[in-house]
Amino acid sequence: MKQYKADKIFNIALTGHSGAGKTTMAEAMLYMTGVIDRMGKTNDGNTVTDFDPEEIKRKVSVALAIAPVEWKDSKINVLDAPGLYDFMAGAVEAVRAADTVAIVVSAKGGINVGTERGFKFAKKAHRPKLFIINGMCDPNVDYYALIDELKERYGNNVCPVFVPVVEGGKASAYINVATQKAYKYNGAKAEEVPMPAFHKLEEYTESVKEAVAETDDALMDKFFGGEEFTAEEMAKGLKDAIVSGSIAPVICVDAVTQNGMDVLLDGILQFTPSAAEAAAEVGKNDAGEDVEIAVNEADPAAATIFKTVADPFVGKLSYFKVISGKISPDTPLINARTGESERISKVFVVRGKKQIDAPYIGAGDIGAIPKLSAAATGDTLCAPNRKVTLAGPAYNKPSFSMAIFPKKKGEEDKVAQGIARLIEEDPSLGFKSDKETKEMVLSGKGDQHLDIVVCKLKTKFNVEVILKKPKVAYREAIRKKVQVQGRHKKQSGGSGQFGDVWIEFEPCDCADLEFAERVVGGSVPRNFFPAVEKGLREAILKGPLAGYPVVGLKATLYDGSYHPVDSNEMAFKMAAKIAFKNGVTIANPTLLEPVGSLQCTVPDANMGDIMGEVTKRRGRVLGMTPGEDNQQIVEAEVPMAEMHDFSTYIRQVTQGRGRFSFDFVRYEDAPANIAQKVIEKAKQEAEE
Repeated sequence: MKQYKADKIFNIALTGHSGAGKTTMAEAMLYMTGVIDRMGKTNDGNTVTDFDPEEIKRKVSVALAIAPVEWKDSKINVLDAPGLYDFMAGAVEAVRAADTVAIVVSAKGGINVGTERGFKFAKKAHRPKLFIINGMCDPNVDYYALIDELKERYGNNVCPVFVPVVEGGKASAYINVATQKAYKYNGAKAEEVPMPAFHKLEEYTESVKEAVAETDDALMDKFFGGEEFTAEEMAKGLKDAIVSGSIAPVICVDAVTQNGMDVLLDGILQFTPSAAEAAAEVGKNDAGEDVEIAVNEADPAAATIFKTVADPFVGKLSYFKVISGKISPDTPLINARTGESERISKVFVVRGKKQIDAPYIGAGDIGAIPKLSAAATGDTLCAPNRKVTLAGPAYNKPSFSMAIFPKKKGEEDKVAQGIARLIEEDPSLGFKSDKETKEMVLSGKGDQHLDIVVCKLKTKFNVEVILKKPKVAYREAIRKKVQVQGRHKKQSGGSGQFGDVWIEFEPCDCADLEFAERVVGGSVPRNFFPAVEKGLREAILKGPLAGYPVVGLKATLYDGSYHPVDSNEMAFKMAAKIAFKNGVTIANPTLLEPVGSLQCTVPDANMGDIMGEVTKRRGRVLGMTPGEDNQQIVEAEVPMAEMHDFSTYIRQVTQGRGRFSFDFVRYEDAPANIAQKVIEKAKQEAEE
């Protein structure tokens, strides 16, 4: 593939709902531009951008893939993003690397949560937007109603530019509203035909003209004066409006039959910003000050790593976008995060799984570097003489957790190492080793997300695992003051052991244990006080009810006795443990459960469902506040034991439109029936 300057490079992300045809769209672009000689199919597992074994098996995209094509002496980097909620990390990465976001809408499926999510991603990232309605071969679809729904949902800035003329339920011709020309298609081949009768032509033409007029005062005067725009004015006005975000054009195509794909490719070159025209990025220098980075090949190098592939056989591959300068094996680079130099052996242009050697990757372009062992997704590679940090992809926190266990004992380290490599690929995953529950906990967006991890651990790292519901970290406490004795005496021939303490236990507002003493008369020598405290701190790790740590406990040593020969630190440590065991069992011990703060953002229509579900899960609704886009924010406190599958519930009830955050706030007394179940389960596990 030849090298292109930034003004001839176009980076476009294909987003939208799963099943809208994004991968087929990418395949059609590859076919249309002559990269492939026949189009693959997702169901056949032979497309360029769905090449991962899990994608082929599941017949759905699970990760971002890149497919550069060449069209009319320009390069278009097509970023095919997954549409499923569980794999939104790929969409986040695609939008980070793109200069324009194309939201693919199925003509048959219509607007859905994937459409909304793609629009929100583009809006948040301040990227120009365009809608691609795909599937003109589907009969009996009301395309005009779909366009009207887009306008109703996203405002009058939705502007139809290339639309079908429907006869007998099918597109008989297509009209380019901007040029006022009509075409008929025989596969990918277009033939200009006389303008057919079209009842929406005047409405769509006026909307395009109005959008163009709003980009320039002179054009506005011309519009109100009833004058026609020239072809140059129409083209420039449309591009200015799209780049500024004031309009989102609608282009109707059929990726399977290639109808309209030439217009789509032309439209990308004509109406969307090139890498050179895209807004300059702002990074941070060493002092934390904003620095503007222009898309200029002559400037010092600066690039952001937006995706990582970690494979134990192929090796690590870092996908990057160059903002300024050039990156080649001869380019000196440092990692802005680590401050260390990065050695580059070669650079690639990547098309699906194919790696194409390149002499360099220039400003505005996208490429990949192998074997950057210390680099991670989100890192900035920059020239040593201009250290700058660029923003990386912003992932949402994982919301669904499972405990993960190896099927074979002794492979815990192998599991942890494999997951660490997979997190390099997908930073939206979370992993921790819970010392308290002695479980490894894996977190992601949902059950499909974690299922992919399980499969990859087996295929890539040869370790099989099982997932279980994670344990809840309960606590124990006491509710009344008691005074008890702890006496340890042991005689076995020679010198013995003797320790005798009287300790007062009472509840307090401390994190774990507050130790005090008020011994008088030297009944317990001061040099044994630390041993008593140490014995108590070891004892509170296992409470009397279910073996959970005891918290909120004040222990005051106030009396005891000792033997001048047999007393030692070990003896008093054991005596303290005996006192603890004797005391907490009669001090009204209680089980505490962790409670978290829930902030749940849902559409207005689902607010009642969420409030009812919170109550069902033993939660307390604290209040509601209006959110953006007809959404409500429900605030509540819910026991953590009831929240394991909440992410699955909220996704089902809101069709993926809801989101939530949940963080631990405190411990509270567990209800008697819940406590009894936890205690019985703990006893059963202890016996096993």
